Amino acid sequence: MSGDAVIIVAGGEGKRMGHPVPKQFLILDRRPVLWHALTAFHRYDPDLTIILVLHKDWIPKWKEISASLHPDIRYHITAGGRTRFHSVKNGLARIEKADLVAVHDASRPLITTSLIDHAFKTARRKGNAVPAIPATDSLRIITPDGNKPLDRSTVRYIQTPQIFRMDILKKAFRQTYRPEFTDEATVVETLGESIHLTEGERRNIKITTEMDLKIAKTLLYSDDQ
Repeated sequence: MSGDAVIIVAGGEGKRMGHPVPKQFLILDRRPVLWHALTAFHRYDPDLTIILVLHKDWIPKWKEISASLHPDIRYHITAGGRTRFHSVKNGLARIEKADLVAVHDASRPLITTSLIDHAFKTARRKGNAVPAIPATDSLRIITPDGNKPLDRSTVRYIQTPQIFRMDILKKAFRQTYRPEFTDEATVVETLGESIHLTEGERRNIKITTEMDLKIAKTLLYSDDQ
């Protein structure tokens, strides 16, 4: 499986949660949120090239924390940029050679090795893979006249890791940044590439609120039972 890489994006400051530390540094089952994502990819393939993108002000703190956890996991650290786009671009600059490159949110700590494996296999067959899950809530879209219902069967919630051929991903990130570039898929599809959705997992939640953190703790607790 060697020859692939992952960029774990943890470049934000996490101010929305109101904590003095970024959300990826919050403790989940005795380990920082970020550490769970990092170790999941290491378990999937110990030879995987791992690039960790951190806010520059938090790199020294992370080095201090990680030194006491599992120092034999090999990974590289680089500073994040102004936006997610710029952070991923910085991470890509650290990868000289790879077949496939995954990009994963550090704030998705419950990623499983089975989902990682499935996404990589799909990307190897189709050129890219973007995990997604069906919408289950009723949806409405805002219109100039008010709002109207949206057929939820046509909507998918997008997750990470998003995986692409390295040559395509690097070409896509040579573009000038646009505000609509909210994830890697939106960047790559501007090249005319088709995006291949693959089955995600509902437990692969993104921690953005205190409630998300509580849910993640509950799911980890249930795994231990």
